[in-house]
Amino acid sequence: MKIEYFTDTDTLLVEFNTNEIAETKNLNENTLVEFDAQGVLVSMTIEHAKEQTNLDEFIFHPRQMIQSASTPCMIAEEETEYKTK
Repeated sequence: MKIEYFTDTDTLLVEFNTNEIAETKNLNENTLVEFDAQGVLVSMTIEHAKEQTNLDEFIFHPRQMIQSASTPCMIAEEETEYKTK
């Protein structure tokens, strides 16, 4: 996954994978989403990103699957938090 911000055009690009794009849809006048041939989301482009998002702060919370004898699957948060400001 890759996130890029282009300051000259105020555009935020979120690439979820590198699959070949087969279809592009406009969610609204400022947001495009792109899908591969199987309908998997490939990327999202947000124009006028400063108006549409909170670019001043980016937080990434990794999650980890934990297996235990009493609970087959439980999601727990790792202690690491990635933050930009």
